[in-house]
Amino acid sequence: MFSKSKIHDPGPKAAAEPEKAKSPDAAPSRPAGDFMPAPARAKPAASVLSSDLTVVGNIKTTGDIQVEGVVEGDIRAHLLTVGESATIKGEIVADDVVVNGRVVGRVRGLKVRLTSTARVEGDIIHKTIAIESGAHFEGSVQRQDDPLSSGQGTPKLAPPTE
Repeated sequence: MFSKSKIHDPGPKAAAEPEKAKSPDAAPSRPAGDFMPAPARAKPAASVLSSDLTVVGNIKTTGDIQVEGVVEGDIRAHLLTVGESATIKGEIVADDVVVNGRVVGRVRGLKVRLTSTARVEGDIIHKTIAIESGAHFEGSVQRQDDPLSSGQGTPKLAPPTE
């Protein structure tokens, strides 16, 4: 009733596979790498602005930035890390903001974190915030569900009278 067939025998099956690949009806063989699916989207490494670099002007990216030098202008990014030796004079708008250095200007982010070495002079508009002990902060803090929207709920100064 039951019989052992050679199909289930590991010896002949292993020998049959190389012949199968050699047959003219078989698809041409490709390197193993061709069969692997491409990654969804490889996340590029963060752009690093070194400590000896000074940028005068605005920076805008959909990626990540780590600033170790000086930026005099606004920065818009996905993740912005302000290094301990860094100084930013301008507005920051990012999904995630980690401040280890000095920021003079408004900070807007979904997640904002001021580490113990942070020095911030300006308002912070956030969805979530963390301020470590030792951080220096002068300004106001405001929670918003959508802090990245440009004018909604952000305090504006009255225009100067002439």
